[in-house]
Amino acid sequence: MSITANKVRGIRCALAHDTFSAKFTRLHNNSNVLALGQRVLGHGLAKEIVKVWLETEYEGRRHQRRIDKIAEYEKTLCTSVN
Repeated sequence: MSITANKVRGIRCALAHDTFSAKFTRLHNNSNVLALGQRVLGHGLAKEIVKVWLETEYEGRRHQRRIDKIAEYEKTLCTSVN
């Protein structure tokens, strides 16, 4: 899911296996799509990961430069379906 989703301009999809990765992909990478592996996560952990991801806001500041680079790359080199 994340591989395909990240081919769409503006999508920053992250695969999370735990609450730590869910939190930091929002804090540092401003992810806007979350991917979870059905076969590797139990229902309770999956719910907790989604909760943490939804409640975490993008930190910005020093991380914005990376997000801007991704956006620039998308504008110049990637095709878009939107």
